[in-house]
Amino acid sequence: MNINNPTADQDTHFFGDVCKNFDHAAQFTHHDAGLLDQIKSCNSVYRFRFPIRKGNGFEVIDAWRVEHSHHQSPTKGGIRYSEMVNEDEVMALAALMTYKCAIVNVPFGGAKGGIKINPKNYTVGELENITRRYTVELIKKNFIGPSIDVPAPDYGSGEREMGWIADTYATMNPGQLDALGAVTGKPISLHGIAGRREATGRGVAIAVRECVSVAEDMQKIGLTTGLSGKKVIVQGLGNVGYYSAKFLSEFGAVIVGLCEFEGAIYNADGLDVEAVFQHRKSTGSILGYAGAKQEFKNTMDGLEQPCDILVPAALENQITAENIANIKAKIIAEGANGPTSPEAEEAFYKAGGMIIPDMYANAGGVTVSYFEWLKNLSHVAFGRINRRFEENSNLNLVNMVEGITGVPLTPIQRATIVKGASELELVNSGLEDTMIRSYHEIREIYKSNPAIGTLRNAAMVGAINKIAVSYQNLGVWP
Repeated sequence: MNINNPTADQDTHFFGDVCKNFDHAAQFTHHDAGLLDQIKSCNSVYRFRFPIRKGNGFEVIDAWRVEHSHHQSPTKGGIRYSEMVNEDEVMALAALMTYKCAIVNVPFGGAKGGIKINPKNYTVGELENITRRYTVELIKKNFIGPSIDVPAPDYGSGEREMGWIADTYATMNPGQLDALGAVTGKPISLHGIAGRREATGRGVAIAVRECVSVAEDMQKIGLTTGLSGKKVIVQGLGNVGYYSAKFLSEFGAVIVGLCEFEGAIYNADGLDVEAVFQHRKSTGSILGYAGAKQEFKNTMDGLEQPCDILVPAALENQITAENIANIKAKIIAEGANGPTSPEAEEAFYKAGGMIIPDMYANAGGVTVSYFEWLKNLSHVAFGRINRRFEENSNLNLVNMVEGITGVPLTPIQRATIVKGASELELVNSGLEDTMIRSYHEIREIYKSNPAIGTLRNAAMVGAINKIAVSYQNLGVWP
């Protein structure tokens, strides 16, 4: 291993794959080469190491923060805690965040962070020390702040870690009014926002629902319209996978397969997602679940079972040229970042399939993070000021209608109509509107030129054009 560069011997294809997608889509735009190079490149790559105390000794931790694009400020992106994380991966994820934000019209540049650890190998106290030290290193280099760079949770991190980051940043910046806006995905008690935890999975489910609602597209790939009865396999039962499966099931789909690192289960008649989740929580594995008719020790076998829709919601590079021929789904909805290789995508489209790209499909998280950031800057919860006013206005309207018609409503009907929107309802409404509008924006580009070929290329074309306009309007200084 290269001691001076621990990532030198690791696979470094992910950022190359993202750039390959960019270059292909750029052919369908009309921007000069210099501007395209600026959009594609990572502006700032910060690699650092720091020690922590572990037992009676020390351990040196490798970490990164990448700010891909500053066409909008602040930059935005999660922090990944994984022993497999490397610089190439963080750069790729930062680039995807730039394009993702542009696709769903969220005014952030893309960023990403990574800490090279397996969280399971550390105590809670050690994880807190690592998280706080990482935050201090970012503060020292001006790589975090509500108007600079705003981290969020990613694989291996969650509300707890974001709470530690928020506290560290606020402590190091006494008196800064907007300090809690320096990070999103925080617990509700630390001015997080209702609906953030499930936002990415909910967004994936809405994206799939919107895709299968278009009769013209479904006819081409041999599916009926609507989610009702559609058979779905979900890879990953973490935050994104669990909520994707949960909401797809609520929307009428049948979850027939679930895959995790310990194996996969399948039942063509459907699985109870909540029951599987609780079984895994109590036993440590999805294997052995009584409602499964088939089990697979190799989790990749689970991806190859019969279904209409496959939702890879784990890690990148899960569907490749080696296994794409065995995938039986007609639609792949990318809950994870980069789960499908370019070669696999090309083969899947040639076989008559359709891919809902990660840049759009999993943008629910950053969309609701944007809402949380706005909440932190405005210092008031959504709905707090106007909810009671809405309820009184609705009540007056109901009383007027009842008076005119002479038909009284039931107490349940009155309560349903009168009730003002809660923060959660407003957040979910904003998320749904974003995902629906963005899908049809992508589809219009997709339909405008047959040579574009895929929804991913269409999404990237739209992102490139939006980012190019921002850079052109900013100009170059000095």
